[in-house]
Amino acid sequence: MALLRIPKAIFKLGAVPATEGLCGRHTQLGSWGWSSRMTIHSGRPVIAAEGLGGDGVGGVDAGVSLVQGASRGLGLEFVRQLLQKEKGHVIASCRDPLSAADLSSLKDQHAGRLTLLPLDVTKENTIEEAAKLISKEHGRLDLLINTAGILHVSSLKIQPETALLKVNPEAMTLVYQINAVGPLLVMKHMAALLKKGGGKGTSRPAAIIANLSARVGSIGDNGTGGWYAYRASKSALNQLTKTASLEFARKRDPIVSILLHPGTVDTDLSKPFQRNVPEGKLFTREYSVERLLGIINRIDAKDNGKFFAWDGQEIVW
Repeated sequence: MALLRIPKAIFKLGAVPATEGLCGRHTQLGSWGWSSRMTIHSGRPVIAAEGLGGDGVGGVDAGVSLVQGASRGLGLEFVRQLLQKEKGHVIASCRDPLSAADLSSLKDQHAGRLTLLPLDVTKENTIEEAAKLISKEHGRLDLLINTAGILHVSSLKIQPETALLKVNPEAMTLVYQINAVGPLLVMKHMAALLKKGGGKGTSRPAAIIANLSARVGSIGDNGTGGWYAYRASKSALNQLTKTASLEFARKRDPIVSILLHPGTVDTDLSKPFQRNVPEGKLFTREYSVERLLGIINRIDAKDNGKFFAWDGQEIVW
């Protein structure tokens, strides 16, 4: 399928609001040190354990950021918070930017700071073309956030499997393609741009790749079973990201790759399963992304290849 080509004029966007910091307070023990934080969420104090999570994002110079899977859910919220609370240029990609109403609204608010690009993780030629356009326009990347993923698609009869007898090979292949292979292909084609960016001139020590995984992808944490395709696809994403992180380190590329578990968030992906979520554990998109950006903005070289939960704690493989 040929890449949808959209005139550059479509991508240049509205008026920039004043930069605002994130809500909450934190104490930081050094430039990239550890800290303890308290944030108010759902009317109750939530205390982050010692680790990387936090809410201190305001004013960060993020350079050039790419959010893949940005039309809705967590991807859209990443775009919104990067624009509102950080400095730099944001590139938002999804399969069809022209039909993404919320992204169109954001471009009316942020003149010159947001670029929309068509990118379909199941079609490598669209990823390659997006990389070429980013190279031509910016010549670098400093942050890549891969958010696209599927758990259930009613029109394709894809549902989390509750029993072995419900495993369908076609469904498993599609889930694996979108949740694991897709992000890896984006990393493949954006790696050269991330190497050029390297975090130089930003508030971070290196370029960052943050792939959204899930705790259910942890083999060591699997105590309930079920969800064969989704679990396996996230386990695969963990392995692929870890493997790429070792390659970057071996080549001394200025790129740090991490995996992030956002918690259970109130999005379309989790909606059919929210009745089973304990009280206080269903997060808003705003809260989850705030915490994840706090992690990203405290990442150091020693964190390359690690898997973090929303509260900054490492998750067992």
